Amino acid sequence: MWTADEIAQLCYAHYSVKLPKQGKPEPNREWTLLAAVVKIQSPADQACDTIDKDMQVTKEVVSIGTGTKCIGQSKMRKSGDILNDSHAEIIARRSFQRYLLHQLHLAAVLEEDSIFVPGTQRGLWKLRPELSFVFFSSHTPCGDASIIPMLESEEQPCCPVIRNWANNSPVERSDNLEDSKNKMSCEDPDSPVAKKMKLGTPARVLSNCMAYHRMQESGTIEPDVSSSNLTKEEQDTGNGIAPGSFKVVDVYRTGAKCVPGETEDLRKPGAAYHEVGLLRVKPGRGDRTCSMSCSDKMARWNVLGCQGALLMHFLEKPIYLSAVVIGKCPYSQEAMRRALTGRCQGVSALPRGFGVPELKLEQSGLLFEQSRCAMQMQRADRPGRLVPCGAAISWSAVPEHPLDVTANGFPQGTTKKGAGSPRARSRISKVELFRSFQKLLSSLPEDKQPDSVRVQKLDTYQEYKEAASAYQEAWSALRRKQPFASWIRNPPDYHQFK
Repeated sequence: MWTADEIAQLCYAHYSVKLPKQGKPEPNREWTLLAAVVKIQSPADQACDTIDKDMQVTKEVVSIGTGTKCIGQSKMRKSGDILNDSHAEIIARRSFQRYLLHQLHLAAVLEEDSIFVPGTQRGLWKLRPELSFVFFSSHTPCGDASIIPMLESEEQPCCPVIRNWANNSPVERSDNLEDSKNKMSCEDPDSPVAKKMKLGTPARVLSNCMAYHRMQESGTIEPDVSSSNLTKEEQDTGNGIAPGSFKVVDVYRTGAKCVPGETEDLRKPGAAYHEVGLLRVKPGRGDRTCSMSCSDKMARWNVLGCQGALLMHFLEKPIYLSAVVIGKCPYSQEAMRRALTGRCQGVSALPRGFGVPELKLEQSGLLFEQSRCAMQMQRADRPGRLVPCGAAISWSAVPEHPLDVTANGFPQGTTKKGAGSPRARSRISKVELFRSFQKLLSSLPEDKQPDSVRVQKLDTYQEYKEAASAYQEAWSALRRKQPFASWIRNPPDYHQFK
């Protein structure tokens, strides 16, 4: 059907060719992360889950997101007009929701060709059986999926990948055996390595990263994990493969912090630094955020779907991702499986239509040209700071105003005086997606509206979300399972806007 490299190349090409320079990193000074949703269409007479692997499919990017920032809780607004979380994965998902709203409008209001076809109940729709969606991210999601075993031979945390010792999937390699104490994740802004990078990374640290591009894959790296602090499955996978080979001496570290009041990281030297499987909150600069990590949010999507509560009013079933593809970066198949699907197993009492579907996890060998690692290689010994881009780009496959560029949660260029006006709202902010939902609803005659919105008078954003009863039942079921019981939820007064 498709390969991980094909998905990555399609997303990179869309970003490079079809998006303008607005919101992209400043050359040789800034980096960013990229995420996207790709629509996969098989021949109309075969559903995507039964198609022959060699059969040709149509691939189309339907949403894109870039970004690395979150706002602190002190900057959150009760009007719903600011983006709390501007990490690429979240921007891509909200952009995807905008695309879904447009497709519902085509089907329900204009009665034109759409990705949706009528469901069995009045006012409800379902995805065409020949369609599925693949999620792409240029980097592993922050949080639990980024807590990855690190081999004794590694130093440069952004080294491109070759192959993993477990499950035959990619992982970084270097030949420098010194300074194991510097083996920290790219995501941890307080780590010694990250601070070095901000000041201009020495050529010695980059040498392994650049050397990779002159190497050919020659085989699988096989570490001895006997002294590591990994999960039992990771130990069972690695133990006995190559005694005395590369030892797991540390883990790539995530900047996401454990939920306050819950189990904390041990923060011991080496591989015992992190506890795995926990919910985490994205870090802020001084001001704590209320945004859960991308690993946690993506795990939630795997049970509740990517459409959110509002769109469930119009859908018979959630819109699930069929696969997640990660670009070239530090990667562990086991960590991805644990973070995105493993923690969701065993959720019980889910309502009809909801479940924990199988999620295909793959990694591409293609590096994003504006990633942190790529920019470090380009810069080499150049002086000056390498910093994350402050802007976030949203793009949706919609006919009107597909591009939306924000900074600090508002459209780029918004002044303090202008904040709060209708013009100073991102098109993927909660209030604007709610307005699009209301416009869709009001465009339909009452006899074509879903029963869930006709049987009661609904007014606020919160009321419409709560009225999506099946979605809320599924969410309650997920929260009954650890670790999701400790999920941080915004107070109801942040959802009372109309």
